Amino acid sequence: MKKLILLIAFVVMVSGCDVQNPGPIEESSLNSEEAVPGLVIGMSADLSFAYRTTTYWGSIWADEQTHSGTFSAPTVFSSGAINSEDVNPWWEDAQRARWVAEDGLERIEEILGNSFNNNPNVAKAYLYAGYSNRILGENACYAVIDGGERQPNTVHFSRAEDHFTNALEVADNIGDQNLYNAALAGRASVRAAQGNWTGAANDAANVPIEYRFEAVYSINSSRENNDWPSRTTERGEYTVWGTQWEGVNDPRLPQEVQYTSEGDTATAANGTTPWITQLKYASDGTNIALSKGTEMLLIRAEMELRENRDFDAAMDLINEGRDYHGLGDLNANNLEEAWDHLQTERGKDMWLEGRRFWDLRRWYEDSGPANNNYLEGQDKCVPIGQGELDMNPNL
Repeated sequence: MKKLILLIAFVVMVSGCDVQNPGPIEESSLNSEEAVPGLVIGMSADLSFAYRTTTYWGSIWADEQTHSGTFSAPTVFSSGAINSEDVNPWWEDAQRARWVAEDGLERIEEILGNSFNNNPNVAKAYLYAGYSNRILGENACYAVIDGGERQPNTVHFSRAEDHFTNALEVADNIGDQNLYNAALAGRASVRAAQGNWTGAANDAANVPIEYRFEAVYSINSSRENNDWPSRTTERGEYTVWGTQWEGVNDPRLPQEVQYTSEGDTATAANGTTPWITQLKYASDGTNIALSKGTEMLLIRAEMELRENRDFDAAMDLINEGRDYHGLGDLNANNLEEAWDHLQTERGKDMWLEGRRFWDLRRWYEDSGPANNNYLEGQDKCVPIGQGELDMNPNL
């Protein structure tokens, strides 16, 4: 497959001066060490762009919000259907984020040569490749790599694990603990997704509880926005009303009922549904977590339930996360109660972070106390985008 020319987003800080567009840039100009930071900034931007859609569309695919507006795709999603023609923008954005990061790594290796494994931008690039693959693995029904054939979605988890492992090596080489933690947290999540719960828990145990690695947003331009206020706080396309999270007093679930001037509960964009808006992303510049130390505690708790059937150990880890947020301890008398707590706590801890659909999808496939049937009668993954189906001869 002929390689596309990788486009770079140049970041320019301006103070009291005019900046002129330099015009087209020769591809050969990208093959220099000075171009590497720009390449990696482009990877970050594409990851953030794909992730924002995952978070708000994913809130409807899952159980995090109720659709209360008029936008066409979410209207379809609210019926439980996820169709190729409706998700085509998401598919293209997520695949672009993956391709830009993976192809960019090849280019950067050619540029840096022997210094490749000792460069912080390389560790970042591996992280962006890992997280973009995780987005696809957690949400897509199938993996399609660069115009290839339909493969299991788990291919993305395997690719992500390789990228995170490489990021760990580079971060260790340069002594960057922040990037090292990001790689550990990412690898823990995709190891869990592949059923390697012991390996996942080992990684998770080494990530501090306060740690966060985030998709970056800003108010500089619409493409850099997280896009949440325009759909929630400014226009009620989505509402917390009708979900299990409505009215829950928990700092991880910030929300607010909207009122009319007469003091009645306002209706959302569709004119009928009560409007309760999320406040987690009150600004377009608020970053969105990709991995957190509190998630790592819940991975370890789930390992205890799955591998050891130890609900006391699981509850200790769950309560450690709750203590971090200033919340009281929960109790469980058996595995069933511990599983209920675990699933609810994951929903609260990663609310509106684009992860809930995967949790519901995998728990639906479980038997025993881990089973969660919320997705019964609904589509349980995102199909291949219509553009890919139309253009890829291997499908």
